[in-house]
Amino acid sequence: MTIIIFIIILGIIVLAHEFGHFITARKSGMKVYEFGIGFPPRAIGVYRDPKTKKFVWVFGKGKTKLKQAVAGEEIEEQEFPATLYSLNWLPIGGFCKIKGENGEKAVEPDSFGYQKAWKKVIVLSAGVIMNVILAGIVLGIGFIIGLPTDMSQGVDKRAIVITPAEVMIQSVEKNTPAETAGIQYGDVVISINDEFIVNTAQMQEIIKNNGDKEIKLVVRRNGEELSLQITPSLIKEETTPRLGVMLADAGVIRYPWYIALAKGFIAAGIVFVNIMITFYILIKGLIVGQGLMFELAGPVGIATIVGQGAKLGINYLLNITAMISLSLAVINILPFPALDGGRILFILIGGIIRRPVPLKYEQIAHTLGFLLLMVLFIFITARDVINLF
Repeated sequence: MTIIIFIIILGIIVLAHEFGHFITARKSGMKVYEFGIGFPPRAIGVYRDPKTKKFVWVFGKGKTKLKQAVAGEEIEEQEFPATLYSLNWLPIGGFCKIKGENGEKAVEPDSFGYQKAWKKVIVLSAGVIMNVILAGIVLGIGFIIGLPTDMSQGVDKRAIVITPAEVMIQSVEKNTPAETAGIQYGDVVISINDEFIVNTAQMQEIIKNNGDKEIKLVVRRNGEELSLQITPSLIKEETTPRLGVMLADAGVIRYPWYIALAKGFIAAGIVFVNIMITFYILIKGLIVGQGLMFELAGPVGIATIVGQGAKLGINYLLNITAMISLSLAVINILPFPALDGGRILFILIGGIIRRPVPLKYEQIAHTLGFLLLMVLFIFITARDVINLF
């Protein structure tokens, strides 16, 4: 069930991203060959014939009619009289195939390569913007039904408190006492050494004074209380023993619908900025030789988090969905080859030097960037799988 939920969530996020590219490309006068749900091979597709105004169904691959040049080489591409809307066999996300998206056919007015730089930037940025919008909508829905929220800084007087603030586990670091003891995302801390826990400040003070002695930690998980034995220890180069968790004074609150949607978009904007700052710190640490300052999760790790959230309820799942959407938005806007941000970077470079970057050089950069991303993807996925055992 966890895998199915993860695929559905990831599919919605990716499809929203591609829809952003699709709608802005169409509005900018570019031809979109195909907008697909899922990934090829194609199962079925349909387009509206501009002459007869009738819908035409395409089963499987269909006929190949067009040849386009990419990096100086001729490759076959499919073209239909109008945009083909397809359903594909691999049920993960979707794709948008825009004419000239790789810079070819730059002399044809309905090609991506023909457009002015600002139009290209809008189309490339639209996927990221749609991911932020999706997160805002999801969080807005969450605030309508009730969403776990950090209440340490107080609560809006218009909020309706469903569950008062409790000390909740927001994340568990890898290879730490918390992970070894079996602490999970969403656990609510009840007591430490039989002392009732009221807030995060109290819990942090108890752990600090405890040093490296074993403690008895009682948490509530899925309505049941669990007693865990855990010994704080030094993590990385820190001088004070700790558990290896991120805490929050979190409670469940909701708003009237006309306030909830606005709150959802405000929260999405704040989280988006915070994730960007986190990535800046991470990249800076890599550049100065400090290594990874934070743990990165791949598909397996994210699926595990989704599974834990699903057990806690729909409101937690909505929270996780928004976080994944915002994280993918930040990753995609990074100025790295093969990502939307990398393509925007080349457009900006072309504007600075007053001529487009030669297509073959850009293609080489994107290919190398894609290969590096695949190596990172395989490494993180393999590490996540190993951590399962």
